Amino acid sequence: MAAAPVTVYGPPLSAAVSRVLACLLEKDVPFQLVPFNIIKGEHKKPDYLKIQPFGQVPAFQDESITLFESRAIARYVCDKYANQGTKGLFGTNPLEKASIDQWVEAEGQSFNPPISVLLFQLAFAPRMKIKQDENLIQENETKLAKVLDVYDKTLGESKYLAGDDFTLADLSHLPSTHYLLNSTDRGELFMSRKNVERWWGEISGRESWKKVVEMQKSPPPRRA
Repeated sequence: MAAAPVTVYGPPLSAAVSRVLACLLEKDVPFQLVPFNIIKGEHKKPDYLKIQPFGQVPAFQDESITLFESRAIARYVCDKYANQGTKGLFGTNPLEKASIDQWVEAEGQSFNPPISVLLFQLAFAPRMKIKQDENLIQENETKLAKVLDVYDKTLGESKYLAGDDFTLADLSHLPSTHYLLNSTDRGELFMSRKNVERWWGEISGRESWKKVVEMQKSPPPRRA
């Protein structure tokens, strides 16, 4: 008897939700997506807060287990379903796991903060009719450039961030990078670094991510 599909709550356009979806697709884990309208505050309703106490996305259920925070969910999925889909997505021994985890942490702590500021200032502020802060843009562009210099050096020594195999270290970078390259004019930050450019071409071309992008274009109807 096949296991029941896991459930992911949140819109696929969310960077955090799309990170989880890409991981599930890489691991060939059946799932059902329950999207909702964040603008209408559906993520703050009491029933949802029982699953995700901070009222954010995503939330994740696997039978009786409930989790939140996309990177933690991805680690759980990789460990529970280690023998299916893309093998070694979160490593197969303590050293591999630590090597991958340090880059997942780098994404969360060093890469994501400046890229999030740039996305807000360059893509969302104009739509919201909020004045852009040029000093903040310059400051975070400089921060991101320094991070990408480190990445470029690392990617000159290995095919992917944590070695020669695609892992969560790389997958975790997909959502925010995709939005920066497709929603702003700062793509040169990536494309001017040959190793980063090559790496992005490889990871963004994976079938799992292509499927997530399609889901973002045509999100499924909300479950009744």
